[in-house]
Amino acid sequence: MQTFQSEGVGIAYLDVPAEGGTGDPILLIHGFASNHAVNWVNTLWVRTLAQAGRRVIALDNRGHGESQKLYAPDAYGSDIMAGDARRLLDHLGIARADVMGYSMGARISAYLALDNPERVRSILLGGLGLHLVEGRGLPDGIAEALEAPAGTPASNPTAAAFRTFAEQTGGDLRALAACMRGSRQTLSRAEVAQIEAPTLVTVGTLDTVSGSGPALAALMPNARALELPNRDHSTAVGDRQHRAGVLEFLNTRP
Repeated sequence: MQTFQSEGVGIAYLDVPAEGGTGDPILLIHGFASNHAVNWVNTLWVRTLAQAGRRVIALDNRGHGESQKLYAPDAYGSDIMAGDARRLLDHLGIARADVMGYSMGARISAYLALDNPERVRSILLGGLGLHLVEGRGLPDGIAEALEAPAGTPASNPTAAAFRTFAEQTGGDLRALAACMRGSRQTLSRAEVAQIEAPTLVTVGTLDTVSGSGPALAALMPNARALELPNRDHSTAVGDRQHRAGVLEFLNTRP
């Protein structure tokens, strides 16, 4: 892992060269309470994309993985984290990249595409559908579950699952609670309609967190949806059909 300073915040990232082909860069942005390794390395995304001829860049979002931990919710706006991603592209001298995010990372990717359209060649939104514009996706109670003393019952199964996941991945629970409170913004339908980059929206058919993928794609001018049968929010990310759909999209987008 390498690091750089994003307006004073230390951001860790992985930069893997293409094994062949054009070497077109793709930036991977992971989901809440995850990190680059759990979301993208362990699920074979980095290897798959590099073998397909892509230069693969994957960062740890602020508050996650090996990046700097911050404890104020206002340090974690989706637009702020999109700024980290843009500055990473600046740091690496990359003028334009495909951008792929999962769950919270998809929300960050959408903000990046909206705020810096000239930097985004295409956008791949995984694990996030209509909840980008309606609702906030994950239920309430997650921040409180992260802050509670060990063994305290969570208010709902999703909150309990995220507490367990964060502990298993060695997350900083206090930083993650701040991130949960600060990063749940939505975009309006009008804003989503301004994202003109070619877009793939991928959601599992059993996903109760993301909202409808086809409904979100229908709001965007150059988007299409890929639904993953019998996959939920946790199992869709590394699904073989997900990887195949992304490769097909990347090989055919302008």
